[in-house]
Amino acid sequence: MLRRTCHQLLIAGLLPASVFAQTALTTFTWQQIKDKFEAANPTLKAAQLNIDESRAAEITAYLRPNPDFTFSTDGTELTRSPEGVWRPFAGTQFSSAFSYLHERLHKRELRRDQAKESTAIAESTSLDQERGLIFTLRSAFVQTLQAKAVLQNAKENLDYWDKELDLDRIRFKAGDLAQVDLNRLVLQRVQFESDFETAMVNLRTAKIQLLMLLNDWTPIDRFDVSGPFDFNDELKPLEEFRNIALEARPDLKASVQNVELARITYQLAVANGSTDPTYSVWWTENPSFNNPHDNNTIGASFSIPLRIFDRNQGEKARTQVDISRNERLRDANMALVFNDVDSAYWTLVQNVNLLKPYKTTYLSLATDVRDTTAFSFKNGGASLLDYLDAEKAYRDTRLAYLNLIGSYLTAAAQMNMAAGREVVQ
Repeated sequence: MLRRTCHQLLIAGLLPASVFAQTALTTFTWQQIKDKFEAANPTLKAAQLNIDESRAAEITAYLRPNPDFTFSTDGTELTRSPEGVWRPFAGTQFSSAFSYLHERLHKRELRRDQAKESTAIAESTSLDQERGLIFTLRSAFVQTLQAKAVLQNAKENLDYWDKELDLDRIRFKAGDLAQVDLNRLVLQRVQFESDFETAMVNLRTAKIQLLMLLNDWTPIDRFDVSGPFDFNDELKPLEEFRNIALEARPDLKASVQNVELARITYQLAVANGSTDPTYSVWWTENPSFNNPHDNNTIGASFSIPLRIFDRNQGEKARTQVDISRNERLRDANMALVFNDVDSAYWTLVQNVNLLKPYKTTYLSLATDVRDTTAFSFKNGGASLLDYLDAEKAYRDTRLAYLNLIGSYLTAAAQMNMAAGREVVQ
């Protein structure tokens, strides 16, 4: 093994620096990962385009009705006069007219307000979609950190066991250890190798998931993340998390905006039930047989539909009911916010309560038991089974601690998602 390591170092020393430059790791912090995600994720870009479409609809909603222009002719003769003269256009009348529909009760303004509220809802919906994607991203980031910590732990365990095996082989050569016991210790190395290879696969899988969210095709051997893999036992009161969520949750904001949109839509339905007059004015080239000097006439008209049967009663009733429906949905969404915050909070509390004794007692205790039992085994004071059990207890305790930190960080991401912004680092 020593010769193989020296050989590898010799080869590494002979390789040009450019080879290592091509495989150099690029390490990202959480903030860098988040910025990269917001700049490159195609789902977020599609959501932004949806907002732009809604803003374009505001222009259409506020446009005035187009005026109408009419040009007509009448009176063209198709037969000869009694004198036999063919003058087909002598009695032709030319007429042009303009008409314009006047919308009453601020219909145009209400359509504009309706479109603007729809844009605001699209923005809140986009933020809520981003909130969910950021949680997924944060969970993938935590999984990568956890996989790195587990891999490091597996490597340390394997290195420790290799050192122990070296000492045990010395004892065997000195006649202080039986062949069967040495074989059992060598077989135990399989578990450490399995832990190491499994941790390596899990780390690669976590990196692949993270790169997929970033829409990045960098080889995983050149991509890495860094950040604190630890817990904070100081939490804010539950009520403070609730208040933050009520102010910051975009889905709750969207539900409130939906109520306002329903009210504007009802006002528009009422306005659409009113009558809109049409004003018309025209000019006519109209030669008169009774008055040869009366060649041009002008006129005007005013028309208004008689809303006797259809006064938009159905839409008025429907949109009024829709206000109540959206108010109920808003209340349900508020209850969901409290549920999300409370669930995330107590999950955090549970993880902190479990992590505290691990950090203060169990980790050091497992290390002491392993080292003491190993010393006793080497000096004949403990059996091989006791030694293997102590090593397994240490490995399980250390792994459980790392998994608990991963659960804590995932719960922290869940709390950030429930609150609508980062409240737990």
